[in-house]
Amino acid sequence: MHLQRILQMSLGAVMFVLLVAASATAQYGNRNGDEGQYQILEARYGTAQQNVDVTQRLKELARRDVTFRMGNSTFGVDPDPGRVKTLRIYARARDGQNRMFEYREGSIIDGNQFTGWGRGDWGHGGWTGGWGDSDGNRNRDDGQYQILGARYGTHRRNVDVTRRLKQLARRDVTFRLENATFGVDPARGRPKILRIYARGPNGERRMFEYREGDIVDGNQFTGWGRGDWGRGRWRGGWGEQR
Repeated sequence: MHLQRILQMSLGAVMFVLLVAASATAQYGNRNGDEGQYQILEARYGTAQQNVDVTQRLKELARRDVTFRMGNSTFGVDPDPGRVKTLRIYARARDGQNRMFEYREGSIIDGNQFTGWGRGDWGHGGWTGGWGDSDGNRNRDDGQYQILGARYGTHRRNVDVTRRLKQLARRDVTFRLENATFGVDPARGRPKILRIYARGPNGERRMFEYREGDIVDGNQFTGWGRGDWGRGRWRGGWGEQR
């Protein structure tokens, strides 16, 4: 009887050890496993106008916990003081498609959907899209209209901003047109307009007009993110088209 009790106690101890080991393995797997669907390419923090690469810092946070709440001091940098900032994680799915995950300040970041999260087995390059929605959205050639030139101002006073528009296009696929966007005020005290002059797939010309506060979306223009446009073929001035 005494021997039977000892055997029962030993069996119970073994079971307890196995349960603890299984629990630890499960926890380790959640933190460091390879169960996610998306592999992180890069992470950036800030706004469309001012943002920084925080891939390395995100790896440090991922090693600590599978989830965390993102606050203003999470990354130890404020790339655009006084404005609400966003964390963008750029990742590639198992089928090769790129996807962007966006988190505003105060959001919960959950690493379970990313492969190799806790191990930091990601972020080895492969992302060249900057702040844009995805590598494809920034650099693919899906737009219908090729930009010939761009001017900013009013009917009486306007300036060529084609070169500056290229710089903005390389940063993001979209941006909000504000008074200081182009760093010039050709008609002080008056509402100004951005006019983009383009050629369609059949050779027809079209003028796109944006007022201050409007969102400029580059998806409709071919070669937007590459700046493969605006090589001095527009001579129509401020007018509609010639």
